[in-house]
Amino acid sequence: MGTQSAGTAPDSEAARFWEDHYRTRRSSRPARVNPLLAEITAPLPPGTALDLGCGAGGDALWLAGRGWRVTAVDISANAVRRLAETARGLDLGEQVSAHRVDLAEEFPAGLFDLVSAQYLHTPFALPRPAVLRAAAHALHPGGRLVVVDHGSTAPWSWNQDPDVHHPTPDEVFAELALDPARWLLERADMPRRRTRGPDGQAATVIDNVLVVRRTAT
Repeated sequence: MGTQSAGTAPDSEAARFWEDHYRTRRSSRPARVNPLLAEITAPLPPGTALDLGCGAGGDALWLAGRGWRVTAVDISANAVRRLAETARGLDLGEQVSAHRVDLAEEFPAGLFDLVSAQYLHTPFALPRPAVLRAAAHALHPGGRLVVVDHGSTAPWSWNQDPDVHHPTPDEVFAELALDPARWLLERADMPRRRTRGPDGQAATVIDNVLVVRRTAT
């Protein structure tokens, strides 16, 4: 499969925002897997995975370390480049393929056993229902779409708008308008957890969790 770092960042406001975000957020600590993704996928046999908005790459690296073949995409060339370098350094270069993709403009080709969308939020225009619908259609029969969204605003979030609406898992699922004869809703809940922010701040946050399994072509 091989690790790749594809393309340079396009000249758009969204791309510049996320380029700056990942240019300045270097850390000596390795990127960590999102705990709900680990919980949901740990019992699954490894296969092919697509990581939407891979960011620092914690999810892609965790999956690859457990035998998944991961295609990881992000709008930030900095994030993609860093993930590719880290994967090679961990001898996971054959398990991770990293690409710069603007999901507002295109969706990766292929079919997957797992599509992961962890906190796929942005302050810029993104047709999220269309992206997640495409993700559901990109599953092999038996494959799962795992969506974890913010259900509350953490003190360290870039979005501190007090009027922001966090769609519930049921609302997100309804927006996908999937045929119930071909997709099954496996999980839709809103667990709470205690966590820490990038500067060590502690807070209780809500996660909106959606798991959809494709049952037929």
